[in-house]
Formats: sequence, C-alpha cells, structure tokens
Amino acid sequence: MFEDIFKVVKKRFNDGSDDYKPPMFKCPRCQNLSPLSRYEELHRVCPVCNYHGRLSAQERISITVDKGSFKELDGEMKSGNPIDFPGYEDKLDDVREKTGLNDAVITGTASIKGSPCVMGVMDSRYIMGSMGGVAGEKIARAFEYAAENDLPVIMFTASGGARMQEGIVSLMQMAKTSGAVKLHSDKGGLYITVLTDPTTGGVMASFASLGDIIIAEPKVLIGFAGRRVIESTIRQRLPEDFQLAEFMYEKGFVDMITERRKMRSVLSHLLKLHGYDKKEV
Repeated sequence: MFEDIFKVVKKRFNDGSDDYKPPMFKCPRCQNLSPLSRYEELHRVCPVCNYHGRLSAQERISITVDKGSFKELDGEMKSGNPIDFPGYEDKLDDVREKTGLNDAVITGTASIKGSPCVMGVMDSRYIMGSMGGVAGEKIARAFEYAAENDLPVIMFTASGGARMQEGIVSLMQMAKTSGAVKLHSDKGGLYITVLTDPTTGGVMASFASLGDIIIAEPKVLIGFAGRRVIESTIRQRLPEDFQLAEFMYEKGFVDMITERRKMRSVLSHLLKLHGYDKKEV
C-alpha cells in the first residue's frame, strides 16, 4: 500500500496535475481512514460510521433515476444581478465555470424503476445551494409542469437558504415556491421532499418543509437559523443532536430517515404506492 501511495505522490509532483485525488478518505465525523475508492463506491458514504457526504446534482440524479430517463427542464436559465450587488456577476461566472451548472438547482422529468416523476436536485457547490430568482423560478415551474401533467414531484434539497446577493428578489422565492407547491397539491399531486446536508434557511422555511412525505438522509443538518444564533437569542444550551435528522424525526418533523443505498427503492415504492406506476411522462 505504501508503495502505491509513494507512486501517486511522485506522479503528482512530477506532472503538476491538479486532478490529484488522495488514495485514502478521512471521515470528518469518525476520523477513520478508508480507501477513497470504497467511499466513492458507496456513493460517498463512510464504510465505518455511515457518514453521508455531499453529492453533486448530477451524481444524485445518476444514482436515483432510471438510466437515460432524465430530461432537464429550463436548463438554460441563468441569474442576473437584480440589485446590482458588487462583484456578484464575477462570482456567478466563477462558480458556473467550476461546477458546470447554470444555477443551484437542476429540474427535469425522469422515471424511477418505471414510475414517472418531476425531480429537482439542489447542488451545494453552487453558492451553497442558495435560492435566488432563477432557482426559485425553476422550482416553481417544475411544480406547475407536474400539476399540468398529473405527475408527482421529488425534491432533493441542499441549501444554505436565500441568496443574499439578490436581496428581496431572493426572499420572494419563498412565497413563489410555496404557492407552486399549493397549486400542485390542490390538483391532488404527490410531493416528496428528500432533505440532504444541509437544508437550512429560506429553503427550509418554504418548499422544503411542505412535502406530503418528508425523508431525510442520516444525521443531516436541518433547520432555519443556526445553533449559535438560537442559543444567543434564547440564552439556553441546545441539545447536542439539535437540528440533526434524528432529532427532527423524534419530534415528528421528518417522516422517515433513509440511507442513500436504499433511497431509490424507497422512492420507487412510494411512487407505486400512490399509483404512479409505468405511466408515460
């Protein structure tokens, strides 16, 4: 093993490659070392303590939907600078280049084991998955499309909340997305929310908390304000597991906690249970 590590390090210094990946993964929770290949094979889940690392939107889609079934909606939409926030346009150009994304959420139609759905997946690499005008518009349009076509909606959330660089425009997305969820619900549509790490702020306070069924991955952070803000406001010490998925499940906010390796099967079962089975998208 040490010879392999030495060869990797030697190659890195000789060719100056920026694509270097260490051969071992150190879990940020349990601090144990595991082969990186094993961690990635498990879709970024620690083989020792079951820590669920973050996935990109594309990775999430690839392990959830039927191969080749995802068809993106509104993929070309891009944010502007509605309040002329200094440096915001440069920041957007930079993050688009680094992530290959046009905004913090990807929406589209897909099928999961033959059951059709509309899906939205947030990506924390894009300004911490924050919700600006375009993200909110794409999410609202996804619910409107689902309502028009009698399809269920599955939303994978991962966000730091509203995007401060867009000011009131960003905050307005909370009402817009919530209204779109209500429209879909009034048409009798099923909405499943999957909370991933982290889901906080204005996203948690709007569409992420409105699912008919709310699922969370193990030990993900869920909440509105941060622990320090709450503790300084109420002047009390909060429980150690406060705002973790297990705490929210115990209090009745989350309906179920599902490990990543089981998520596709669980979603498929729920869709079939509600009558969405092998229907044309």
